[in-house]
Amino acid sequence: MTDEPESRQILNVLEELQLANNTLVYFSSDQGAHVEEVTARGEMHGGSNGIYKGGKGNNWEGGIRVPGLLRWPGVLEAGLEVDAPTSNMDVFPTVATLAGAELPQDRVIDGRDLMPLLRSRSRHSEHEFLFHYCNFYLNAVRWHPRNSSSIWKAFFFTPNFTPEGANGCFLTHVCFCYGRFVTRHEPPLLFDLSKDPRETSPVTPSSEPRFWEILDTMQQAAEHHVRTVQAVPDQLSLQNVLWKPWLQMCCASSSRLSCRCRPEEQDLGGSA
Repeated sequence: MTDEPESRQILNVLEELQLANNTLVYFSSDQGAHVEEVTARGEMHGGSNGIYKGGKGNNWEGGIRVPGLLRWPGVLEAGLEVDAPTSNMDVFPTVATLAGAELPQDRVIDGRDLMPLLRSRSRHSEHEFLFHYCNFYLNAVRWHPRNSSSIWKAFFFTPNFTPEGANGCFLTHVCFCYGRFVTRHEPPLLFDLSKDPRETSPVTPSSEPRFWEILDTMQQAAEHHVRTVQAVPDQLSLQNVLWKPWLQMCCASSSRLSCRCRPEEQDLGGSA
């Protein structure tokens, strides 16, 4: 046993196997801290998202702005900081490109290859727009115009934090995306994150002369995006959720499984 975090253990193994210089390591998170998290005893265990509003389960910056740390000695410049909109969806096209594989042509790939940014060949992300969902509802649009320092974010609806004045949905332990749990905005609620990363002061027609022009551009981008979204098979259908024994991991400690582990893998808990 070791007290080292798993990420450190992985890096240690890469060093031991002399694979560090040939391996891209990307450490990130799929969402911000779950601020409403409580134990069975009622103890608050929710983390902190710093200055950012909200957290896991909503699209305020606290829920979607997460750290991304990358390491590839000899390929990526040490200490490089990239200040550009990216997404975890970018992992797939980045890895595919590095592997020399072609991306599928029968669907829209929303991610973008990160390597031009990471190797300083480009200063701008290919994501001019990013679309933020709450479950399957399009919740917000992010726009970083070319040759502009502004980062616009428009909300079509926002969760109703409870109790009033809280920084999360503590009465339900997570924010829901529909009905009485949200407030819809017409026109959409607009922020300039470059000036207001805390999302405390919405932009208005009186404070921003281009207010309606900005919203119109973002609305058009959202409508174009929605037209590219295609239905996929139900991932929670009975066929998909039924237990499939032949896909079950087989390890030496699982005596009830009808499989045998290779002797050399028993100590490692490997699969047969």
